[in-house]
Amino acid sequence: MCCDSKRRFLLLYATQKGQAKAIAEEIRQQAGAHGLEADMHCISEMDKYNLETEKDPVVIVISTTGTGDPPDTARKFVRKIQDKTLPPDHFAHLHYGLLGLGDSEYMFFCNGGRTVDRRLQQLGAQHFYDTGLADDCVGLELVVDPWIDGLWLALKEALQLQKEEEGMNNAVNAVSSSLSTALHAVHELNLSSEVQNLKLEDEGSRGSDTLSQKLDDINLVAPARDTEPSLVHSVPPVSQSALNIPALPPEYIEVEFQDTQGENPHLSSLISEGAAFEVPVTKAVQLTREDAMKTTLLLELDIADTAFEYQPGDAFYVICPNNVNEVEELLHILELSEKGDNFICVKVKQGTQKKGASHPQHIPERSTLKFILTWCLEIRSIPKKVFM
Repeated sequence: MCCDSKRRFLLLYATQKGQAKAIAEEIRQQAGAHGLEADMHCISEMDKYNLETEKDPVVIVISTTGTGDPPDTARKFVRKIQDKTLPPDHFAHLHYGLLGLGDSEYMFFCNGGRTVDRRLQQLGAQHFYDTGLADDCVGLELVVDPWIDGLWLALKEALQLQKEEEGMNNAVNAVSSSLSTALHAVHELNLSSEVQNLKLEDEGSRGSDTLSQKLDDINLVAPARDTEPSLVHSVPPVSQSALNIPALPPEYIEVEFQDTQGENPHLSSLISEGAAFEVPVTKAVQLTREDAMKTTLLLELDIADTAFEYQPGDAFYVICPNNVNEVEELLHILELSEKGDNFICVKVKQGTQKKGASHPQHIPERSTLKFILTWCLEIRSIPKKVFM
């Protein structure tokens, strides 16, 4: 590993649509400011890390997909740790913290993260930081932000504890070696020497007891941190620190306006898999009350004139355009009304300092600004802290 073993931690993510990876990248970017280095990998890249021999703290960010399943990228990992032949102390050496992502509107909330968390505990792994469960129904950042803020102190304590344990183990080994040498010498000395050596042995034993007591003290579980989400009050460590806005992330997207106009890309180009069809909505009924946290609609789509095959259990996405008037209003606020129909090129900025920078998949490389604001971006979403 390229990282300093005393300041390094292993960062694993398991993502289905990219949310867990984005959060893991944010953790990696913040780590440097705290004097730490994140050795980051997708959890599927098991050839690049080894939990069986991992000594440093491990941070896991994992989402949930389907009806409570781990992401596709985590299935191989989950199958591996669910091997019933593994002994109950298989991961007794492992110290980890886990952040699960989910949506409470689904029955098995955060079950992907819960599955991994539960199995690691069954195999002897220990928490160095309390598990966080973030709810997309009310906003992931309500749990994610304070969880990340509290992570740094927990990591430093875990690394310091690891360093002290290594020192204690070295000391215990040295004492044991000395005792072994002294016991061997007893057989070569006369009675007076034996008495003296027995005294030394007794002192060594007391030293060993002291070391054992210190190790017991070190292994005491740290007090649990209250990270339950709340809409009415903050929880530690946020409530105990001054709130601020994070530093602006490195620029990595370059937008170039052009004078030309033309035909926008077809909606199917925005979808990585399958095909896109334009169909009318024949019925829309709101199923939730007006004061509900999140609106749920019953939609009926007319697919009578659409030729595609499907089976029970298949899933499909509904891409809805933003309101035309709201798009025009946003262009007006941004003072870009005259450029709404002009083509723009979106590409990764040369020389960017952002690690792993890539072109956003949900934005075409060439289209009009109005098309992007209408079809590609959620302009009604509540701005997150990083946006501010």
